[in-house]
Amino acid sequence: MIYTVECSFTDPSAEDEWNAFYSNEKLPALISVRGFLTSQRFKLSEGILSAPTYLAIHTIANEGILESMDYRQNGGGNFAKWQPMITNWHRSIYGGVDLFPNVTNDQRLLISNESGDALRALGFQVLYLCAIGLDRTPMERWMAISGNLPDSAHHLKADGVCIYVPMGRQLQSDSA
Repeated sequence: MIYTVECSFTDPSAEDEWNAFYSNEKLPALISVRGFLTSQRFKLSEGILSAPTYLAIHTIANEGILESMDYRQNGGGNFAKWQPMITNWHRSIYGGVDLFPNVTNDQRLLISNESGDALRALGFQVLYLCAIGLDRTPMERWMAISGNLPDSAHHLKADGVCIYVPMGRQLQSDSA
């Protein structure tokens, strides 16, 4: 199943430090937790204004991992310092994809919370995710991974599609 964490960050003067913490401490700590199979972060490149700026996508073995002692003890540090600067934060668990694919630095992650029609019309293979736990925000998602966007993709934002760029390579556990 897929575990997503999304948010925006309100303090530009602290954003680089926060991103360094999240990418260099939080993600490696999470991938060390038994049951976390993959972890990768993304930043919004283009999309609707209400979309969260940051997105972390994790493949997890099951929901119970988020309640485990291993997760509580090793899940990636303390957010107290950052909490006042984090907005539009939500976490959801999705079924429909067993292992989230790696998105390389030269690719883009396209996400629609409305339907997969715009992505399919451009010929993309679409991943369908249905929320099954936590905030369930949004309930359904359609995702595609793209290399170069075709010229006909100029309307994607108008169709409610957000384009995210990877903020580093996908981390994988030994059991992924």
